[in-house]
Amino acid sequence: MKCCIDSLYIIVDDLERATNFYEDFFEQKICNKSTLGGYFDINGFRFHLFAYKEVDEKHSYGSNCLPSICFKNIEELKRKISDKEICFPVTRIGKNWVAEFVDSEGNHIEVYTRIEE
Repeated sequence: MKCCIDSLYIIVDDLERATNFYEDFFEQKICNKSTLGGYFDINGFRFHLFAYKEVDEKHSYGSNCLPSICFKNIEELKRKISDKEICFPVTRIGKNWVAEFVDSEGNHIEVYTRIEE
């Protein structure tokens, strides 16, 4: 079997708040924004925001899906999360520095970078 994972969706309660949060985090504007959401193109990977209430879907928040975003070095990683609510502090795990923060909608987001030795 050949397949490719090229996108993910996270649910958001407040699309404007989430859009502002992620435009600041990814340092780019959202693409194809509508009342249902939009996405950020991260080097060909689409990171979608989904305003689930617009289609009257039921959702609950949890930690069973954890988007993981890679940074080029520890300094950039720390800069990007310096003003975020940290739920897992920067920790060495194997050959990576790993941390998690909480976004504006309550989703947990992992960030990591390779350890430069």
